[in-house]
Order: sequence, then structure tokens, then C-alpha cells
Amino acid sequence: DYVFDLRCLPNPHWVEGLRSLTGLDADVASYLEQQPMVEEMFSEITQALGNWLPRFVKSDRMYMTVCVGCTGGQHRSVFFAEKLGRRFSQTFDHVLVRHRELERLKISQPRA
Repeated sequence: DYVFDLRCLPNPHWVEGLRSLTGLDADVASYLEQQPMVEEMFSEITQALGNWLPRFVKSDRMYMTVCVGCTGGQHRSVFFAEKLGRRFSQTFDHVLVRHRELERLKISQPRA
């Protein structure tokens, strides 16, 4: 229903020591939280969703999909999805956060 493109934000992929990590890791989160553009975009997305999601609920929508994407689906989008999930689970029941690209990485990893 909503898709937000995060590719304009600073990319942890290019920071030494962060490339192999994901947006679930504290070091990546710390790096992104220090970037003013990241907080600005989060604030604006949160405001837009906060304004419109209640209206969709009132129109009896059964579910709503909000997607955030970046180049590799490993750092920025994972961080944002988690942060948005925490924010909106305070207001709405049954908020589910899913990381499609991280799920693909798990599937493609050789089994031990």
C-alpha cells in the first residue's frame, strides 16, 4: 500500500566494519541514528503514516502493507522497518515486521 525508497540515505555498506552487518545490529543502528537525514526521513514517514493509517482502519481495511527499500535490503531498510514497527505497534495491534532480503540470505546460506 505504501512504499518508501531509502536509497538517498547514507549507506552503511560503504562504511568499514558495517558491510557484513545488518540493520538489526547495534553498530549499524548507531551509525544510522547519527545521520540527520535518517531522522528527518523517519520523522516525515512516521508523520505521513500517522495521519493516514487511522483513516484506513476506519474504512475497515483488514491489513495494510508498508514497504521500505534500499539497495541491498540489508542495512537501511531493515533498520527503518524495525523502527517503524516499534513505533506503530504502540498504536496498532498485530504489527508484523518482515525482512524479505534477510530471509533470502538465510535460505541461500549453505547448511552446516
